[in-house]
Amino acid sequence: METREFTCIGCPLGCSLKVTLNNGEVTEVTGNTCPNGDKYARKECTNPTRIVTSSVRVKGGKIAMVSCKTKEDIPKRLIFDVAHALENVVMDAPVAIGDVVLSNVCETGVDVIATKSVEAR
Repeated sequence: METREFTCIGCPLGCSLKVTLNNGEVTEVTGNTCPNGDKYARKECTNPTRIVTSSVRVKGGKIAMVSCKTKEDIPKRLIFDVAHALENVVMDAPVAIGDVVLSNVCETGVDVIATKSVEAR
């Protein structure tokens, strides 16, 4: 039997969660005051994921960089692989919010998208 403790990020309350696992399977979640806490704790213990935010260079833009993020969450273990995949990406201006910066990043099926618009010079 294993116990893990988390601070929930499912809603603004930030509940202190206690998760009990048996052979890697969640058997109990306590401390949550809403269903989001239970869902978050189970996912964090069995398949943790994250949204990755970064920035890439822009060629011919009024600013040299544009912020970007994964459109959906990706497996936590791939965060540094995604960051590495974005290192040499250069977009041509203009860039619009939602433009695909890098499609199917690290074979996840998830695109990286621009989170800001950049006008051409």
